[in-house]
Amino acid sequence: MASVLNDPKLERLVARLHRQSNGQLKAMEKYFGEFSRRTRPADRPAAAKKFLKDKLVALEPKKAEFCYQLCRALNAKRIVEAGTSYGVSTLYLAAAARDNARERGGSAVVIGTEYEPAKAKAARANFAKAGLSKFIDLREGDLRETLKDIGGPVDFALIDIWVEMARPALERVAPHLHPGSIVVADNTATPTYNDGYKDYFKFIADPANRLRTMTLPFSGGLELTVRV
Repeated sequence: MASVLNDPKLERLVARLHRQSNGQLKAMEKYFGEFSRRTRPADRPAAAKKFLKDKLVALEPKKAEFCYQLCRALNAKRIVEAGTSYGVSTLYLAAAARDNARERGGSAVVIGTEYEPAKAKAARANFAKAGLSKFIDLREGDLRETLKDIGGPVDFALIDIWVEMARPALERVAPHLHPGSIVVADNTATPTYNDGYKDYFKFIADPANRLRTMTLPFSGGLELTVRV
C-alpha cells in the first residue's frame, strides 16, 4: 500500500532514514537495558544525553504518518516540533504543511528545534534533498530559548525529545494554542520514561491550561492532547 505522503521522492528518502534509525535500535536497546544497573540515578540524564548525541532517533513510520494525517485534517499551517534530530519526522510535518498550503492557499511553516549542531546540519541536508527547506524554520539550541518567540498561533505540535524537556516544550507552545490545536508527545506509556513525564502530565491536568488528553495505543504510547 502506498504511503500517505503520496510523494515517491520523499518516500524513498524517509524509508532510507527509517532504515538507518532501525539499524541503531539494537545498540540502543542494549545500552538502556543495562542503564539502571550501570548508571547512578544522578548521572543518568548526562549519560543518556551523551550516548544519544550522534544517534539518528526517528519517530516510527506509523506514528509519523499519523502526525501527517492529523496535520492534513487540521489544515495545519503553523507547526512546532521539539526534537528534530536528523529531521525524519520534520519531513512528514513539512510535507503536510506544503500540501495544505498548496491545496488551500496561504503560507505554512514547521518551526523545529534541535540542541545538537551536528544533527541540525544533517537535518538541513535532508530537508534540501526532499525539497522542503522553504517550509522549515530550524532553530539550534536550548528549546527554552529557541521557542521563546514562536511568532503566532500553533495548529499542531510534536514533542519527541528527551523526556525532561517535554514539559518545558509544552510550556513554550501552550500560550500559542487555540481551540482545536493538537499536541502529540511520543513514548508517554514507556515504563523507562514514566517518572520523567510526571511534570508534563501535571501541566496538562491544570484546568487553567484548558487541555484534554488521551494515550493512543501505539508502541510506547502516543499522547494526543487537544486545547479546548
